Amino acid sequence: MGVEGLKIPAACVKFYRHTDESPEFLAQYDPSEETVTSCQAVRHASLGHPVKLSLDTIGCIAAAVSLGLVDQHRDTPLDFPSRTYTDLMRRQSGDGGKFRPPSPKDFTSGLVYACQQAKKPEYCLFGPEDSGRFKDVHTARAAVEQMAAIQPPEMKSIFFYSPTKFKDADLEPDVVILSVRPVELTRIIQGYQFMTGKRVQASMGALRAVPSDLIAQPFLSQQINVSTYC
Repeated sequence: MGVEGLKIPAACVKFYRHTDESPEFLAQYDPSEETVTSCQAVRHASLGHPVKLSLDTIGCIAAAVSLGLVDQHRDTPLDFPSRTYTDLMRRQSGDGGKFRPPSPKDFTSGLVYACQQAKKPEYCLFGPEDSGRFKDVHTARAAVEQMAAIQPPEMKSIFFYSPTKFKDADLEPDVVILSVRPVELTRIIQGYQFMTGKRVQASMGALRAVPSDLIAQPFLSQQINVSTYC
């Protein structure tokens, strides 16, 4: 970009399908003490700390849907007893051991994101005054239907890593995420159009910015995408 000393946080994303053989060295990057959301994985990777996520270790059910790890219509909760995202619901619900986390279908149908209107206070993230992410279930469902998702699910794991590492590991990223300021985004768009002549058609929403907008969307479309973080 012609700016001396400029450093842009970047994270590479590599998908492994159930039919793929993944390198043995990736096993050391499985989270061991807690689940990790895709947003956290991107942040860790950009700081030089690789993370490998699977259905057992991903901390966000919505991201598991977007990234092709689980069927979006599955009507039973994920097996692992604790997930980073639904743990927020558990704590604010006050239900303790009686709390039953939402299933992927509960996200897809809009119940989770319109928790107030759906009369599902246990799905709130920020207590009884939480408005939910959308005004009603119909609006939530319409928004979810527009979120890019790798469905039917076909992924076994996803590896997040820094582009400055693993140069000798023959890893070709499927997606590269750059965390930029407006001035850097301007230069990226200028450079992209200089080389291709194509306009950037940005598709973004208020939710699932990382797994849907910044990973699934460019992976499925094979086109650059731009989105704010949620």
